[in-house]
Amino acid sequence: MATVRKFDVEHPDKATPHDEVESAIVRLIDCGLEKFIQIDTYGRSSREKPGKLSQTIRLDKAAFEKFVELGRKHF
Repeated sequence: MATVRKFDVEHPDKATPHDEVESAIVRLIDCGLEKFIQIDTYGRSSREKPGKLSQTIRLDKAAFEKFVELGRKHF
């Protein structure tokens, strides 16, 4: 699991598509003093352990706002 508080932006010259997962779960986390948006992805059906938690990324408020800003500019 990783808590992200800051982004460094890169523009790669070449990118290839990633395999897709069926869905991801977004969790709204409230730790009392701080809130987070957490995104969990699970292994695709062709993996050795399908459905197993694969990645977890947790964004604090500032990182989420920056992520939304980057998305609006990019798309």
